[in-house]
Amino acid sequence: MRVFILNAGSSSLKYQLMNPVTKEVLASGLCERIGIDGVLKHEFGDDKKLKLEVSMPTHKEAIELVLKTLTDGEGKVINSIDDIDAIGHRAVHGGEEFSGSVMVTDRVIEKMKELIPLAPLHNPANIMGMEICQELMPGKPNVAVFDTAFHQTMPDYAYMYPLPYEQYEKHKVRKYGFHGTSHFFVSNEARNMLDKKHNTRIIVCHLGNGSSVSAVFNGKCIDTSMGLTPVQGLMMGTRCGDIGAGALQYMMEKEGLTIKETLDILNKKSGILGISGKSSDLREVLEGREAGDDRCRLAVDMIAYIIKKYVGSYAAALDGVDALCFTGGIGENAALIREKVCAGLDYMGLNIDPVKNNKRCSLARDISTNGSTGRIFVIPTNEEYVIANDTYKVVTTGTAAAPKKATCD
Repeated sequence: MRVFILNAGSSSLKYQLMNPVTKEVLASGLCERIGIDGVLKHEFGDDKKLKLEVSMPTHKEAIELVLKTLTDGEGKVINSIDDIDAIGHRAVHGGEEFSGSVMVTDRVIEKMKELIPLAPLHNPANIMGMEICQELMPGKPNVAVFDTAFHQTMPDYAYMYPLPYEQYEKHKVRKYGFHGTSHFFVSNEARNMLDKKHNTRIIVCHLGNGSSVSAVFNGKCIDTSMGLTPVQGLMMGTRCGDIGAGALQYMMEKEGLTIKETLDILNKKSGILGISGKSSDLREVLEGREAGDDRCRLAVDMIAYIIKKYVGSYAAALDGVDALCFTGGIGENAALIREKVCAGLDYMGLNIDPVKNNKRCSLARDISTNGSTGRIFVIPTNEEYVIANDTYKVVTTGTAAAPKKATCD
């Protein structure tokens, strides 16, 4: 089976063509600057790359260009779109409605539209991608794979906010969590890497421009750091993460800010960028730290400290930890962040090996000492495979396995 994997953003489009059975990736790429001037970056074959600067007024032209590139010319990997068996879509917010991946139907799209207020930047683009694929490839099954689905196993005392209960009843104000496909993939890989196979207690740190931590008991998520929206939780590239509501009120009054202006600061001008004053890219901030920039030093210390606090709290929620996992661009590549997060966690049975930690490797690996009772893993995530595999399951069996509520009993 060949699955066309689509991740439609507001002005960009990521894609892969994958066989989920063999995990072979035939092609992958990115359309950028949709609606402006348009750039397609296409990778295929044995590290072959193709870059096209083509006008893409809308997402429809972008998807048409991708399909043409896949089936014709220098970047060709299939003979026609008939060779595509199904389309798997990343869908950001499924609310409480979707606890697993589903076939895209008119009802599913309507429900996703109802959830737009919870993800105003993401859900409209995701829906657009689905509707365009239905138009361009009629008859092909489309499957929605939700970022929030993996976290639907959280117990109510973990996902509820201590606000008036009516806010939940009327508006579904609660924690949902994101990066679910990554947390599912990494925690599942960790379970396979552990000698212990039952009642596993795993903490996953998905660290990138957007970051989140999850506590996973026996394969089921029992808590996660992101909330109603992705701004809650860890300090991120441009998002602030956890912050006291009183600080927001104080800042708004002092600066005369509107809600919209304040949210813009929280989402786009805070985090690594806001503290360092240099960049949202941790690589540049690490360089600044080495050069003696104290604000870059502060940003790095804050990132690691906040992650470490979540690791400690989730170890408590899990009654211990069998594996601590790092993934994402920062988690996989920033040895210093891993070192700082793990420093002093020996009381939890987590001992990091400095030699293993600093060794560059693109494969999943154990970076804990031989004597560590808990394991520390670096596991490259593969969200595209999760989307492709769920699409395969939904198309061939009618459903992907829905998660069940977890308990620590």
